[in-house]
Amino acid sequence: MTVPEIMATLQQHGDEGIKKILLKHGVKEPFFGVKVEYLKIIQKKIKTNYQLAKDLYATGNADAMYLAGLIASDEHMSKGDLQTWVSGALSNNIADYTVPWVATGSNYGFELALEWIDDVEENVVSAGWHTLANLVSLKLDSELDLKELKILLGRVEENVHTSPNRIRTGMNNFLICLGSYVTPMTDEVIAAANRIGQITVIKEGTACKTPLAADYIARVKAKGNWGKKKKTVKC
Repeated sequence: MTVPEIMATLQQHGDEGIKKILLKHGVKEPFFGVKVEYLKIIQKKIKTNYQLAKDLYATGNADAMYLAGLIASDEHMSKGDLQTWVSGALSNNIADYTVPWVATGSNYGFELALEWIDDVEENVVSAGWHTLANLVSLKLDSELDLKELKILLGRVEENVHTSPNRIRTGMNNFLICLGSYVTPMTDEVIAAANRIGQITVIKEGTACKTPLAADYIARVKAKGNWGKKKKTVKC
């Protein structure tokens, strides 16, 4: 499929009701409001395609950008590719899902995530924290830098309550994933989460709630999923 063909079918499958919901969740124009289920149908046809993914992302259409993340050949993405993607990730779903997915599967995920969380742009910082959350949920503990993760845990505890709204969400996600998937650090994470307490995230126009990290980790353990790494972070 070509970019024009894909854009035409995305427009055909746009849904105004879905679009209204996505607008409330921080997705920015232009986009058609295509259901993720349909994007996955296209993904199954294409599987992975490095250049097509980059071309779709370059359209600036949030539906096409989300699809680009699904079909991206993560391991072929250069550092420059990823920097271009994160700079263009103005919609919440692209910054918090698409870019972190692809960065996690690339050869530069941890390196770039550490750079991104020091950026001045909120969408870039958010992408950094979500990338870190994905990395700890996917990579084996032996592949992770536990000393650096402890430093990051302390950074969250110190700064989460004074950070911008979206960054608080990313930090909370990192806490949850760190405690749920990196078992040597679970006790430290729970202790830090209890000291932090409730993380308040204003989500105007939606019914979404911010979970308490310690409670969420406890539920993961109760379900028998503690320490069980994900096979993929893309969804």
